[in-house]
Amino acid sequence: MTPDSGHPLQETRTNLIGLSREALTAVLVEAGEKPFRAKQVFHWIYHRGAKDFAQMSDLSKDLRARLETRFVLDRPGIAREQTSSDRTRKWLMQFDDGQKAETVFIPEDDRGAVCISSQVGCTLTCRFCHTGTQRLVRNLTPAEIVGQFMVARDSYGEWPTPTDERRMLSNIVMMGMGEPLYNFENVAIALKIIMDGEGIAVGKRRITLSTSGVVPEIRRCGAELGVNLAVSLHAPDDDTRSMIMPINKKYPLKELMQACRDYPGASNARRITFEYVMLKGINDTAAHARALIRLVKDIPCKFNLIPFNPWPGTPYECSDAETVEAFAQHLWDAGYSAPVRTPRGRDILAACGQLKTDSERLSAKEQRLRAEQEAAAAQKTWAEKEAAL
Repeated sequence: MTPDSGHPLQETRTNLIGLSREALTAVLVEAGEKPFRAKQVFHWIYHRGAKDFAQMSDLSKDLRARLETRFVLDRPGIAREQTSSDRTRKWLMQFDDGQKAETVFIPEDDRGAVCISSQVGCTLTCRFCHTGTQRLVRNLTPAEIVGQFMVARDSYGEWPTPTDERRMLSNIVMMGMGEPLYNFENVAIALKIIMDGEGIAVGKRRITLSTSGVVPEIRRCGAELGVNLAVSLHAPDDDTRSMIMPINKKYPLKELMQACRDYPGASNARRITFEYVMLKGINDTAAHARALIRLVKDIPCKFNLIPFNPWPGTPYECSDAETVEAFAQHLWDAGYSAPVRTPRGRDILAACGQLKTDSERLSAKEQRLRAEQEAAAAQKTWAEKEAAL
């Protein structure tokens, strides 16, 4: 504490979490340590999950003391932790500046995926997404991104790094709050740390990055990271997609589909996932399904149909079960895998599109009015297109 203010002293030591292997080596050498120490410290941080230097038992006591004076191993704090009735777990992570973001673990019978955020808030304003009603505050740092996965591992006791056969937290999806490709540099550093075989060791085939369609960065993502690609599509034509996803005005479907065709590593064995949230009266007709099939021609892909997950004040409704089933059947008949995602964690607002921290938001009345106007416009557009066929 400072003598007069009553506030804690600001931490001046360097946080080693979130540093690439090269950066970790550099800061240790600058502190007067031998380069090989970086390998030892990296192992303790990311393979064994050490929370302090005292745990690093193969380092001398003098070395541990020196490290303690210069460095810290800070994970994000946990402002709130909730577990759903279906075992989905959500953490509200709190960072050093007081900002917050949400992280979700979605368990299966013997494994599961950790959904990680890349921004506080979101720069996009997708109309159906709860996070989209929160304005972008800032990008998350590599430490804050990789730290989310480390906190999840802490919660499930998965240190040291288990083998693939034994790990519960087996997959990562960059599908939390924010647009990962608008924070590419920090996301790339964090994912490379996570993929390092001598540390956390989650392979690139077990990592999926979801984007709303930041076309210039899609190829870079494939070339530099090689992770699986998921695209939030949600409409088969520019008019509808621009209405519910304003980013489409900057990167329209023609450009987005070409970026998907060019994505490095995409093949029938590693198909691109097109995420498609089912919005009643907006994007769920047979005509939409036929247009979607034409749109993705020649792209090795599969679909993930997502029943719309409501959130407080939401102006949209989920398509009826019969409508979703019929939509999926159209895609299956055309040769595309199109499972309907089972909503998880709805009771704790942890399902797809529900993540949001406390922030300024549109009133429920404003959101309902906007949605009603958009739905009427969409129905008129598709009625005109159907009449022209």
